[in-house]
Amino acid sequence: MACRRPDPAQGPAHDVPTFVEMVKDERTCMFTSVDADGTIISRPMAVQKVDDDGTLWFMAFADSPKIDQLAMHPQVNIAFVSGTSWVSASGTGELVDDVAKKKELWNPFAQAWFQQEPESPEVALIRVNVTGGEFWDSPSKPAQLFGMVKGAVTKQRPDGENAKLDLA
Repeated sequence: MACRRPDPAQGPAHDVPTFVEMVKDERTCMFTSVDADGTIISRPMAVQKVDDDGTLWFMAFADSPKIDQLAMHPQVNIAFVSGTSWVSASGTGELVDDVAKKKELWNPFAQAWFQQEPESPEVALIRVNVTGGEFWDSPSKPAQLFGMVKGAVTKQRPDGENAKLDLA
């Protein structure tokens, strides 16, 4: 996941392509939702697709707790980690009843995981509309080590980037 700071001169509209570029090749993320009692719950989930507008698509078993959680509290957080880069995105999740979309997103991994056909009512389709986020990027491991030593000696913070993303 290659991170790059959004160009402030281009405004927030530039952030969506930046977000898409950062996460488009990531297959797994941590999907966080809120339970009925307010407990925050995270679990790894496979990203089925990232649309050009930043929409994220997932599949889950229709009877899984996350489906009820989304109905009660649609607020979610999606976190990606890759090497020396991190992306955290917030938004709303919703159940989508669209067999054609499930068929479009179906792949060998989904077949192996669900042991169903995409049109099965036991397979739920989740759309996450991302509204904001943030990313962190640091140099390679050797550069991090050098930066830590340099920072300890010079009393300056090691190199790295951090930026907020406006995706609404």
